[in-house]
Amino acid sequence: MAGLAAIEIAQKVSKVWRSLQAEWRNAKKGTLKSGKRARRRDRINLPSQNRGGAGCSTSSSSETSASYIIAEDRLSGRGRISWQDIYSVAVKWRQISEPCDPVVWVNKLSEEFNAGFGSHTPMILGQAKVVRYYPNYERTLDVAKTIIKEKAYVRSKTDGIIDLSKDGKLEEIMNAKSCSDLYKAVGEDFWLATGCNSTALEGKQLEGTRITHGYDFAIRTPCTPARWEDFDEEMQAAWENLCNTFCGENYGSTDFGVLEKMRDAILRITYYWYNFMPLSRGTAAVGFVVLLGLLLAANMEFTGSIPKGLQVDWEAILNFHPNSFTDSVKSWLYPSLNVSTSWKEYPDVMSTLSTTASVVAALSHCDDQTA
Repeated sequence: MAGLAAIEIAQKVSKVWRSLQAEWRNAKKGTLKSGKRARRRDRINLPSQNRGGAGCSTSSSSETSASYIIAEDRLSGRGRISWQDIYSVAVKWRQISEPCDPVVWVNKLSEEFNAGFGSHTPMILGQAKVVRYYPNYERTLDVAKTIIKEKAYVRSKTDGIIDLSKDGKLEEIMNAKSCSDLYKAVGEDFWLATGCNSTALEGKQLEGTRITHGYDFAIRTPCTPARWEDFDEEMQAAWENLCNTFCGENYGSTDFGVLEKMRDAILRITYYWYNFMPLSRGTAAVGFVVLLGLLLAANMEFTGSIPKGLQVDWEAILNFHPNSFTDSVKSWLYPSLNVSTSWKEYPDVMSTLSTTASVVAALSHCDDQTA
């Protein structure tokens, strides 16, 4: 599933970037009329230095061809593509490959969305350790203690403020060796929210995930309309930054050093996706598939594997800034990246597998030689 989904994403994104780069090139050469700016306000903004028109003496056949590409892409809607259009490709593949899983966008749940539907991921249930997520327990406990020390309060299960600044509570919390010790220090069920620093709006902090403690010790990510709006804006800014980073002077580069800013831009949007958690299920898988697809579109192929015991989404959730997330991931991700353009020779996935039946057939195919 991941391979075909990543290739389809790379193919779709490369068409968008080709259109934007052609526009950037024409704008730099001064072949676009300044009046066209107003008609593209909803488009991703690239540097514009218009100095002429289509009929000026500097026009050439290559520029005419580029203009045709722009017109073609505008008609097909490629120029207005959003971050959600890209992630929806991976969502589609996740839905088909695991039909029993309710993989849907949270904002499509109507009443649940307005009520603040949230994903719930326990590390400890009662006395039982959840095998899949328990490896993140110690780190989550440390993050919780750090936030409590800074804010000196937590929220009750009814969202009231529990003041922890008196009676030596903070010292007791800092000395807690387990979530049970932490619960005893607070004295009742509680939750606290991690911070997620915005790069779209300097100084703004988004609500990341909530660390909750009652019967279980877990993380819960609410998706309210207000929070959705904040992260939608952040994701769009990260997507535009990604496009602007690639669709300029270094467009199509296969120089690994030149592509460093591109790698960082891809990890930035991945960081906000994981903190956003906009799906009812499958956010982790979808996020990593899109990461692979964006890297492919930028001529980089991931040939390694995720280190044992590491979960990429948790790396994002437990870091308060995208730069910290990038630093924690690139140590194993970047050495496993190879410059590659071989994927450009593959048939178009969307047109080749145009029906759900054809996708299921492709996912069900088994090569006897490798079985």
